[in-house]
Amino acid sequence: MPRTKEQAPALSEQLRSYGAVPHEVPTIAVEPPRTPQQMECAAKALIDFGVRPDLVPSGEQSARGLVEDWPPYDPVFDPIDRVFLPRADIATETLVAGLVELGWEVDDVTAYRTVRASPPPAETREAIKGGGFDAVLFTSSSTVRNLVGIAGKPHNVTVIACIGPATAKTAEEHGLRVDVMAPEPSVHKLAEALADFGAKRRLAALAAGDPVTRPSERRPGARRRRSTST
Repeated sequence: MPRTKEQAPALSEQLRSYGAVPHEVPTIAVEPPRTPQQMECAAKALIDFGVRPDLVPSGEQSARGLVEDWPPYDPVFDPIDRVFLPRADIATETLVAGLVELGWEVDDVTAYRTVRASPPPAETREAIKGGGFDAVLFTSSSTVRNLVGIAGKPHNVTVIACIGPATAKTAEEHGLRVDVMAPEPSVHKLAEALADFGAKRRLAALAAGDPVTRPSERRPGARRRRSTST
């Protein structure tokens, strides 16, 4: 699971409930912006507590989904035409461009930076590249890019699960075969989809009379090394 340290525990717990053995490999670290003054000045206009969402995307939970539900600016009903948008430094321009097209003036401020985490231990890197893991869950395009950058590309026997189309596209651009995609952009739905994929693969093997093996056991030399070590 290539996620930040803060995001991984809940997903790990869900995977354990399915009988999986999760291994957290942080690929992203969150740091303050290099110039925090912009964010500090903009935040002074907000109340400290009690802020509740007035608009949540009805469809895709993303910048694109938010723009689709955002109303156009109307000077009659909206005396103020400005939208405060604190976001990550690597966020796409989808939301900014969409709001401007709808007639809004956007205060686009970097609230935090996402940087590549330190490489995992050598043993973990070898397991990723050598097929020692049965599956990898990618929860964003940056997790794909960063994992490949700090640990290498997962072995082709490894099941690749992605949270959505954009993440899947990035995985494919890095030469990965996407086996599982969440029906909606949620880490919990992603874990469910992976569990369903594993269950269906097991049933298919049983129906065909084939041995039920994990992906990591199908890589060249895996059974030989396993028998040698037992």
